[in-house]
Amino acid sequence: MTDRLAFSAQFLDLSPRIVYSTAVATSPTGSTITTIGNLSLPSGVTIVKGVLLFAQAQYTVGTNGVSVLLQIKNGSTVVGTSGAITQVATQLGQNSAWGVDTAAADGQAYVLAMTVASGSATSTVSSLIFGAFII
Repeated sequence: MTDRLAFSAQFLDLSPRIVYSTAVATSPTGSTITTIGNLSLPSGVTIVKGVLLFAQAQYTVGTNGVSVLLQIKNGSTVVGTSGAITQVATQLGQNSAWGVDTAAADGQAYVLAMTVASGSATSTVSSLIFGAFII
């Protein structure tokens, strides 16, 4: 049998198509929806199918908090969510959210928002990663 032609991605630079941020913008106060992370796509990268978005956050829930919701948003449109996850106040927790934006545009900006249900004091976001694969 003849050897098949093999392709290698050894010299293929995908770095413009993978972006991420680990910067915590702020921590939620009370039960208000709060932007905890920001991410912008680079300009000039062709979007063929869409953008796969992912986020994970570690946090301590503030007083009286009962659940945490993470949302990845493009403006007011939610493109990914964790769903409300039950959490205990003052305990360390972590959630992740994934989504696909098939209507992404060049240089698109996204936010990672967090809501603590019934929270009456500031929750603390200790770390996060918020990223995108441009497809």
